Amino acid sequence: MFLRIDKLQIELPRPTQADPESAGIVQELLGGKFGEMSTLMNYTYQSFNMRGKSKVRPYYDLVANIAAEELGHIELVANTINLLLDQTEASTDGVTPPLNFSGMTGNPNHFMNFGLGAIPAGADGKAWTGENVFNSGNLKLDLLHNFFLESGARMGKIRTYEATQNPVARKMIGYLIVRGGVHQEAYAKALSDLSGVDVTKLLPVPEIDSNNYPDAREFMDKGFHKILYRFSPEDYKEIGQIWNGISAIDGSEREVQDGPPEGGEVPDLNPAPPLFAPGVNAEDIAEIAKRL
Repeated sequence: MFLRIDKLQIELPRPTQADPESAGIVQELLGGKFGEMSTLMNYTYQSFNMRGKSKVRPYYDLVANIAAEELGHIELVANTINLLLDQTEASTDGVTPPLNFSGMTGNPNHFMNFGLGAIPAGADGKAWTGENVFNSGNLKLDLLHNFFLESGARMGKIRTYEATQNPVARKMIGYLIVRGGVHQEAYAKALSDLSGVDVTKLLPVPEIDSNNYPDAREFMDKGFHKILYRFSPEDYKEIGQIWNGISAIDGSEREVQDGPPEGGEVPDLNPAPPLFAPGVNAEDIAEIAKRL
């Protein structure tokens, strides 16, 4: 079962204005092929379906824990998109249709079907699908796939970071670059332990230092790149049998932290009246008064 905490994994800054274009770009990190919905559902189904859990307990614990963190990543990306769409204003010039949002280049679905909210889809608008889940039943093959998936996800985060200058988006993406790097290294370490082949020598993929990105460097400086969280009060304690030793990224000591990160406030955004009804003007009020 799952325990839910009413916090985001980090504190997000509040935007000064709406940025639907960046919201549309960030959608790729939610429902794209290598987005957080894919990492979550791949690891979740692998943990559900893993046979002989008692015999491969450290690997089961690893996959289950990372799945739990990915659920929080979905929450973080979705709230970032919501913040980027906040303060979007309907047209009131009497000429442009109120929901035209003239001049904005975001995904129309944000306005038409999701109430200025996140969509379970990628930047191209294509809905996320369960066809993105890979679960072979072979531990080595699933771990190899997960390493590939995290490598593709890291590529996507880096490219999305470079596709927007929005400080809210970049803060969130910087965090995900670092945490995705942990998951990438964890699966490489698991494969190394399982096979005797040092897969960590491939890191990082892509071959770009996370410190190159100021918003990622902030979390690197805080040591987020060496911590693997144990998302349970009492269970999944054997992840330390895999996540140990020296980081392949900077030579620091890998750490298992009991419990989730400190986290930050979940944004409480104001309703968006323009999505529900046209405004009432003085002429409307006068006409109503005549009828009373």
